[in-house]
Amino acid sequence: MGITIYGCGQDEAVLFREMGPRFGVIPTITEAAVSEANVELVSGNRCISVGHKTQVTTSTLLALSRAGVAYISTRSIGYNHIDLRYAESVGISVENVAYSPDSVADYTLMLMLMAVRNAKHMIRRVEVHDYRLNEVRGKELRDLTVGVVGTGRIGAAVMDRLRGFGCRILACDNRPKTSADYVQLDELLRRSDIVTLHTPLNADTHHLLSRRRIERMKHGAFLVNTGRGSLIDTEALISALESGRLGGAALDVLEGEEGIFYADRRNKPVESEALLRLQSLPNVLISPHTAYYTDHALSDAVENSIINCLRFEGR
Repeated sequence: MGITIYGCGQDEAVLFREMGPRFGVIPTITEAAVSEANVELVSGNRCISVGHKTQVTTSTLLALSRAGVAYISTRSIGYNHIDLRYAESVGISVENVAYSPDSVADYTLMLMLMAVRNAKHMIRRVEVHDYRLNEVRGKELRDLTVGVVGTGRIGAAVMDRLRGFGCRILACDNRPKTSADYVQLDELLRRSDIVTLHTPLNADTHHLLSRRRIERMKHGAFLVNTGRGSLIDTEALISALESGRLGGAALDVLEGEEGIFYADRRNKPVESEALLRLQSLPNVLISPHTAYYTDHALSDAVENSIINCLRFEGR
């Protein structure tokens, strides 16, 4: 059985070439994202695997359908780069993959701790040999209330870790899945010292943290986002940070990250004003959508992408 693997990085390619034969699968691998221009790489394969870094356009989905593709496995938890309704309309099923939730959960806790201990400001000062204490003292998690928005596999793994720190945990989810203390979103925002986002991005959750909701957050609170950038109204977040309304933010994802994250921009201008404004703030940490990126999680994503395709074909 053949599978065409689009948007495949070198590390993923090694894993696909290693695992494919074990499952009786012959992978056709390209680093290029799927597009109308490279649909011919499907070459009769009904199943393809795509990455999450590039939007799959409706015209590409139509071209894939005409080329005989019936199934797409996206090597991500989120689907927001694929129009699922349109894919279904042209006869293509789309599924995500499960991978180690510990990758994102560990990273989320790291960002929380860095945010409440003013790590960015401290590291910058030490790099220029300024070893004085920060003007602002850090906070201990056991003294704080952490609000977890979205309690799926990753959100639940974050809560498991937080319990070890002794902090109070609030949760919000349309479908409560754990024994946590669930409250409505507005109440969670009002009561939480740290808010962390782990809900999928879709039409209902786009700008879930709107200007109105950000204004309802506790004064001095911290916001952590390892979900998707568009869960937050970025302009409203910047206003709240610049005014001192919020204590800080740690963002692994950002609206408009496409074309910037995952690229070397050292010698090229960064055209995102929002990103530049956020990075200029001493209490804002930015990382390039890397929370998921561990050996374990990458191996899971590749293996489960292959298994998804085999299951679709009934093998």
